[in-house]
Amino acid sequence: MNALGPSLAPYIRSSRTLKKWVKPVAVWYTDLMGYRSMGLKYDDLQMEELPEVQRALGRLTPREAYDRAYRMKLASHRSVLHKPLPKEEWLNPAEVDKRYLQPHIAEVIKEDEERAAWDNMTIQRK
Repeated sequence: MNALGPSLAPYIRSSRTLKKWVKPVAVWYTDLMGYRSMGLKYDDLQMEELPEVQRALGRLTPREAYDRAYRMKLASHRSVLHKPLPKEEWLNPAEVDKRYLQPHIAEVIKEDEERAAWDNMTIQRK
C-alpha cells in the first residue's frame, strides 16, 4: 500500500479485459502530463517538501543525484523558453517510468513505522 492508500493497479493488471480498456487511456494521460516532453522522469515529480522524500533524496547515489539535478535544470530551462524538447530527445517510456526514487521512499517510510512501533512499545511485568 502506498501513502495515498490502496491501489487498483494490481487488480487492473490481473484482468485482461480491464487492462485492454484502461491501458490506452493511461498511455494517453501520461503523454498529456507532459513531463516526458520536458525530459523528466516520473519520480522527478515527487514533492520534495515531504520529509520522507528529502531523506530518500539523500540516499541516491552521486550519479543518480547528478542526473536528477541535470533533468531538473533542463526542464526549468525548457519551461522558461516555453518549448518542450524535440520529439527525438524525449526519454523513452521504459526509461522514464522506471522508479528510481520510490524504493528509497518506501524504505524511509518503513523505517519510520518501525521506529514508531519501537518508540511506543510497552513492557508488561509478570
